[in-house]
Amino acid sequence: MKKIAIVGAGIVGATAAYYLSKEAGIEVTVFDFGHGQATKAAAGIISPWFSKRRNKAWYKMARLGADFYVDLLADLEKSRQEIDFYQRSGVFLLKKDESKLEELYQLALQRREESPLMGELAILDQTAASNLFPGLQGFDRLLYASGGARVDGQLLVSRLLDASQVKVVKKEVSLTSLSSGYQIDNQMFDQVILSTGAWLGHLLEPLGYEVDVRPQKGQLRDYQLAQDMEAYPVVMPEGEWDLIPFAGGKLSLGATHENDMGFDLTVDKTLLQQMEETALPHYPVLSKATSRAERVGIRAYTSDFSPFFGQVPELAGVYAASGLGSSGLTTGPIIGYHLAQMLQGRKGVLDPADYPTERYIKKKQ
Repeated sequence: MKKIAIVGAGIVGATAAYYLSKEAGIEVTVFDFGHGQATKAAAGIISPWFSKRRNKAWYKMARLGADFYVDLLADLEKSRQEIDFYQRSGVFLLKKDESKLEELYQLALQRREESPLMGELAILDQTAASNLFPGLQGFDRLLYASGGARVDGQLLVSRLLDASQVKVVKKEVSLTSLSSGYQIDNQMFDQVILSTGAWLGHLLEPLGYEVDVRPQKGQLRDYQLAQDMEAYPVVMPEGEWDLIPFAGGKLSLGATHENDMGFDLTVDKTLLQQMEETALPHYPVLSKATSRAERVGIRAYTSDFSPFFGQVPELAGVYAASGLGSSGLTTGPIIGYHLAQMLQGRKGVLDPADYPTERYIKKKQ
């Protein structure tokens, strides 16, 4: 029986646990401190097709990550799990300079040839947009893609772990390299996945590594409204006030991108109130919310804003992933799946050489 440990039960770790649990002859144990996890505070917008980032490897990962949800949903349905965490309800893109919408529209048309999941594309006026998202205002035109989706990251992680039926240990742990394998929490393992996001350095630095991953604080505010918003599209304006509607009248606003805050997890109500005041002219219904609640998480970024995954240099059998940034719920599942395949000596649609761990994890000199 091969024993595998996964440290970190966010979106990457939970997906890896799910796919490894389907393999015969493997025993998986998941360790999760559960403190500040980015997945729990992620906005959950799946719409990578409009990005103008020049990093082709990142875009390929994000595009295929959006597509991968189709396979993930099918697999979870076979596992008799609810797939209530995901819905393709469409996405609206708002631009302060609305002349840029045509340029984005043409870019999306080109990309749709390899990403048919994008669905219908259209530039809508306010009247047409209001039919899909009543009460939205403050613009003349916007860009619509019917294939844009939203995902509840925390619920998805719960569904993955429930389907996995793996042992989950809720505690902070350290990693020790021994001649016979790897020790975590006084247990020995043959292989290890480190999916702790911004906390990766905390595990690897005691083993003599320098890790190029920095924390970025993100805050969201959740509202409870009277109307059911299940069919409403996600709204992506310029800035940090994305609107993410859910069934049952829940609406999320966010998320912030706060650098130089370390691992601070305190709620900054002043900052969240400023974000609400920015959003109110576009969606005045927010003022009628019956309740407000906040979420805080820590994203992981590398110095060049690129994600990475694969084997840790000079640690055979130890694999890591980090640097997903604000696209974690788009790229996390496909990375988790690929890590599970790599541990079995298999390949996937992504080439790990495009996301090399050795660029970000290095032995101290």
